[in-house]
Amino acid sequence: QVQLVESGGGLVQAGGSLRLSCAASGRTFSRFAMGWFRQAPGKEREFVATVSWTSSTFYADSVKGRFTISRDNIKNTVYLQMNSLKPEDTAVYYCAARNYYSSSQFVNDYNYWGQGTQVTVSS
Repeated sequence: QVQLVESGGGLVQAGGSLRLSCAASGRTFSRFAMGWFRQAPGKEREFVATVSWTSSTFYADSVKGRFTISRDNIKNTVYLQMNSLKPEDTAVYYCAARNYYSSSQFVNDYNYWGQGTQVTVSS
């Protein structure tokens, strides 16, 4: 089992920044690909960013150039640095772990999920 706990969400004005953290406990963190997803009210959960074992990254087009995903295998933590935030970034953000070396943009490829953290961007 892997337990994931997100933190760092909040209310920010458009153009501002937030840094989300996801602390993992349980099995060997470095053996998991990690991802961030988000879900706005009335919408399906959507891919944001992912990082593999080897720290290769992939982003949704909507956040490319604004968001950065990274991982610290010593601290068992994955981060999402969000800059130039827009009102359309408002959502609950979820951290996810995939028991495989390569990353994925698909919800069903992930085995473990955190409880989510709310990000609200005001205009």
